[in-house]
Amino acid sequence: MIFGKPFKPMLLKEVPTPFNSSEYVYELKFDGIRATIHLGPQEFKIFSRSGKDITALYPELQQIPRPHKDHLIFDGEIVAFVQNKPSFAHLEEREHLKDPLKIQYFATHQPVCYIAFDCLYQNRDLTSLTLIKRQEKLHSFPENDYFLISPTFNDGQKLFRKVVKLNLEGIVAKRLDSPYEVATRSSNWLKIKNLQKSVFYVGGLSEEPQNAVASLYLGEYKDGKLYFVGKVTIGKRQKLYTKLKKLPPRQTSPFSDYHNVGVTYLPPKYQCLVTYLNRTRQNHLREATFKKEIKDD
Repeated sequence: MIFGKPFKPMLLKEVPTPFNSSEYVYELKFDGIRATIHLGPQEFKIFSRSGKDITALYPELQQIPRPHKDHLIFDGEIVAFVQNKPSFAHLEEREHLKDPLKIQYFATHQPVCYIAFDCLYQNRDLTSLTLIKRQEKLHSFPENDYFLISPTFNDGQKLFRKVVKLNLEGIVAKRLDSPYEVATRSSNWLKIKNLQKSVFYVGGLSEEPQNAVASLYLGEYKDGKLYFVGKVTIGKRQKLYTKLKKLPPRQTSPFSDYHNVGVTYLPPKYQCLVTYLNRTRQNHLREATFKKEIKDD
């Protein structure tokens, strides 16, 4: 690891249910943008998960306290809070801004903060240290309105119940003795998502003949109109896919607010159960997963 140079961060594997273990520590899973910050007396860089330099997009984070001598690398999330809850929807527009005036407007009127959950570098590479040692170093740094340290908990099941009650994204479980594994999706870090479930109508289908999956176009009714909420993939061996292929296609979109070339539109006859993380500002599903067809009684 080299100070000032991007790298691919450690990623998490997903498990379906929360658990308790004395070998793990638990954290909230903040719904934000993964980023590493390189911080020195005169240096300040923010890199995205893919390694892109995104420093200019978040000028308010320049107010993170600077060390007097050290050169530091933190791993964490850029988070926007709305009514004291993380809101990914309020980050979406920030990601694509290019106009400096617009960037400054958001930095002033809708500022973000950085929530650090790991310290990877303090004048030397710390990734071989255990998580508990790295977190000891992390908690020695000062917080302010723009730099917060992710709190840790010992009871994962209790924390997850609280997350469900508050409708937050989920929790993370990390082994206390784990090193930081660069560019690796590791079983030492686990995520448990607080997924939402809903039933939607299928109003369209798109596919590539050589692929084993197809995309379903989903909608929900409001005031008698079908509104588009996003797409979900389905395996072509699913019975629902076979039923959809037998339907006569529509000439027009059944969605009141969506039409796109390349979609085979269908009468919204069939419904399916879908899990998803949350919705965007456009009311589209994030991280949608097909679960099953909902059959009429």
